[in-house]
This record gives sequence, structure tokens and C-alpha cells, in this order.
Amino acid sequence: MKPDISKVRILVAGDVMLDRYWFGDVSRISPEAPVPVVRIERHEERLGGAANVARNTAALGTQSSLLGITGNDEAGSSIKKLLEETGITPYLHRDQTVSTIIKLRIIGRQQQLLRVDFENPPASDVINNKIAQYHTLLPEYDVIILSDYAKGAMDHVADMITQARNAGKTVLVDPKGEDFTRYAGATVLTPNKGELRQIVGSWTSEAQLTEKAQHLRESLRLDYLLLTRSEEGMSLYGKNQTIHIPAIAREVYDVSGAGDTVIATLAAMMGTGMDIVDAIAIANRAAGIVVGKLGTATATLDELFE
Repeated sequence: MKPDISKVRILVAGDVMLDRYWFGDVSRISPEAPVPVVRIERHEERLGGAANVARNTAALGTQSSLLGITGNDEAGSSIKKLLEETGITPYLHRDQTVSTIIKLRIIGRQQQLLRVDFENPPASDVINNKIAQYHTLLPEYDVIILSDYAKGAMDHVADMITQARNAGKTVLVDPKGEDFTRYAGATVLTPNKGELRQIVGSWTSEAQLTEKAQHLRESLRLDYLLLTRSEEGMSLYGKNQTIHIPAIAREVYDVSGAGDTVIATLAAMMGTGMDIVDAIAIANRAAGIVVGKLGTATATLDELFE
């Protein structure tokens, strides 16, 4: 039965980016260097980073808002416009000293040939202004998603988790980096295999993985640790449970943004009061849908419950 998520209020906070795609034809090699020459024929702009997480929550039909930092530039204006078109309430701190993060992908013959990143970290006063607004916004939302891409906007993530949990909110965190202690106290932490391995080291068996994951969950005082395992599915580690959910077999076109879809879907379902095991099964289904689409895609409620 399709859940009613129209009243679920989700606040996404994190590193906001603009994904740009330049599509073109490749018919020759450059005489200047052994690289293909791409004649650009069309281009697209899409929400990236934390903005893509918010896009995924909105696609499901939740009341979604995004708190983040952009530059006071053309790319920042594009993000604001895309958010409003998608039905997401934007709380963007646009600052002259910051350049909006842009990931430019050049694609020829349906192959990504090159990615160019434009970014610089925000100043501390800009981050502090964002944190002050975060504290003001908290009472208006049921579920908080903290989307950390290690670009600087989440430098105070530990305080953000503490504030949200003290306010009785469900807090889901997508982590990055070598220090997970900053995510202590979250409701759910959602690392992928590479991110977890960076923290706990390698494992040679499921039993060893479970032992390491549960030790990390306990040391960080997490309610749950959800490990996303690509073609191996997902594993949920809770206080009295370890549950493995196999991936849904589909033809894979593009895995980019699948983690964003998982945390967004999980947040939306948990916002309805759904049991986390059932919510993860639906999030797993959503991941299977979006990897069958090109680019950072979304899944709708109708697709999940057809």
C-alpha cells in the first residue's frame, strides 16, 4: 500500500552543487594532443550534491527544503531556479566570497570523456550564518538529512546532529572523510563500502564485517548503520539486528546519485513512521530504479509502488 508522505517535512542541509552536462559529437582526434575533439551540441543543468538529495525527496512528494551555501553568481542563480521549479524551498546563503561548486561533465557518444570541478571552501562566517539559520528552522521539520561531501559547508556537522537530536528529530547522515566521530549520535549513518573501509579497515568475511560495523555503530552511539554495497545490496546494523537486503537485479546505466536516492527515500519513509526495515526495502527498490536511468535520476512514489 502506498504511504501518504505529503505531510512529511524534510530539511536537507549540506554541500550544494550544480551538475553541468555538455553533450556533443566526437568524430576526430585533436592535432594538438592525443585527445578527442568534442563538438558540443546541447547542454543540461541538474541539481547536485545535497541539492540532488533534496530533489529526490521532492520527487517522492514530501515537503522539502534545502539549506546550503552558494556563490552570488550565475551558477548559484541556476541552482535557486532549479530548486524552485522542483518545488523545493531554498534557504541558500549566497556569498560574494564563495564560488558555487560546479561539476562539469563532457560527454561524447554517451561516454563521459572528462569531468571538470570548480570549487573553493566557504569562509567561517558564512558557515556560522548557515548554522544560525539551521537552528531556527529545526522546529519546522520532522526529518533532517545532513549530506556531507567534504566541501566545507558541513564543518559543524557534530553540533548540527546534537541540536537536531535534542529537538527530537530523526537525523540521517551521508558521511565523508576519515573521521566519523563527527557523526556521533545520528539516527542513521549511510556509508558505502569504500567509506566504511576507510574507517574500519578491510574485512575478509561477513562475520568480520558485522563485528566491525557493529563496533563502529556502538562507538558512535548510532541507532543504525546502513551500509550501501552497490551490486551486493545493503546491510543494516542495529542494536539487536543485522539484516542484509540483496540488490534488485536491473540493467545498470549509471550509478551516480544512487546513494542520494537511498538516503532521501529512507528519510521519506521513516518520516511516515514506517519501520526502518520496511523503509530500507523501499529505498533499495528506489536505488534499483535510478541506476537504470542516465545521470543523477530520481524515483517517484508511483514507480516504487506500481
